[in-house]
Amino acid sequence: MTTTAERALGEGHLPGTPEYRRVVAALVAAGVATFALLYSTQALLPELATEFGVSSAQSTLSLSLTTLGLGAALLVAGPWSDVVGRTRLIHLSLTASAVVGLACALAPSWSALLGLRLLQGVALAGLPAVATAYLREEMHPSSHARVAGLYIGGTALGGMAGRLVAGPVGDLAGWRWGLAATALLGLGCALVVRLALPPSQRFRPAPTGAGALLRMGRRAVSDPGLLALYAVGGCSVGSLVAVFNTLGFRLTGAPFHLGLGAASLVFLVYPLGTVSSTLSGRGADRYGRRAVLPVGCAAAVVGVVLTLPSYLPLVLAGLALLTVGFFAVHGVASGWVPARAHAGGVSSGQAASLYLFTYYLGSSVFGSLGGRAWTVAGWPGVVALSTALLVMTALLAQRLRHTPTLLEPSVR
Repeated sequence: MTTTAERALGEGHLPGTPEYRRVVAALVAAGVATFALLYSTQALLPELATEFGVSSAQSTLSLSLTTLGLGAALLVAGPWSDVVGRTRLIHLSLTASAVVGLACALAPSWSALLGLRLLQGVALAGLPAVATAYLREEMHPSSHARVAGLYIGGTALGGMAGRLVAGPVGDLAGWRWGLAATALLGLGCALVVRLALPPSQRFRPAPTGAGALLRMGRRAVSDPGLLALYAVGGCSVGSLVAVFNTLGFRLTGAPFHLGLGAASLVFLVYPLGTVSSTLSGRGADRYGRRAVLPVGCAAAVVGVVLTLPSYLPLVLAGLALLTVGFFAVHGVASGWVPARAHAGGVSSGQAASLYLFTYYLGSSVFGSLGGRAWTVAGWPGVVALSTALLVMTALLAQRLRHTPTLLEPSVR
């Protein structure tokens, strides 16, 4: 007779087991690598603008094109992972994106750098396309929201590492060395993932063929709850990236006049996102995702408004609160998508890819709009754009509170 413990183990890795710890360590390292590489140019935008003689709005293309390439590739990577498996795509993505990162450091021109950054976005797609689907399949249902929060916490550390490595190194030795240092960090994390990540045990290949993929895709865009969650990702990250894309220009100019290295230190607020996503995941497991999501929206709105005065401690406090609120929202929403998809008979990989496609589309479009808002209206224009996007996120969160629940153990 099968015991309760054996049945629980058969449903996925339980918290406290060695396998659980290996998965968490590997996915945190993978998140660090992916987002360090993705955002490696953000702290260097003022120097890139000077080096290549482009405007502040044009310099943001080095980030927007990467997120655009990543978002487009997700539409292929997610369904592909449903057929070929999760871990193979994770390893390929991490190694290829770090190698392209080294090539970016050698780019001979602005157009070459943009082309390589676009390619790097395509290479990066393998991890985020499958990470939350892998976690839903391999981890015990009681820990789904918690472990998704831990993974998002790793991405927060990666976002900070990319800026804190590239910014100070770029300030001392130039932007090429800043990008090279970030690429080496990515290679190191790829090695950790190769050694630590357990192979999939509960993955079942999806049906192949165009007809099967179209049927799965139709289901992934027909559920109102999933559609709202996709929009939550796009709007919430757009509000964050609009602020951080233009922050360097504000802090290196009047009245602050900080150096590039000093300005990049504001990204030290990102560990708060790690804490926030972890705690929000635990809160979602305990109180339900519908209860936690609006709290994150409210914190982010207050944070953006606090950055308006030209008083550095208040700006830092606002950035910290914005980071806390955003990662609470993203941590809950990204884990909710594969869980709801599975409950509704939708491919988890495809639903996660659509969420992230919208997420990175929002990052690309609204990140560039943030640069235009800065050029046209200064910091108040950036704050207005970010606040509008957060208000839209809050309205979507309210809509999700009234969306019927599907029968999945960890979805409420």
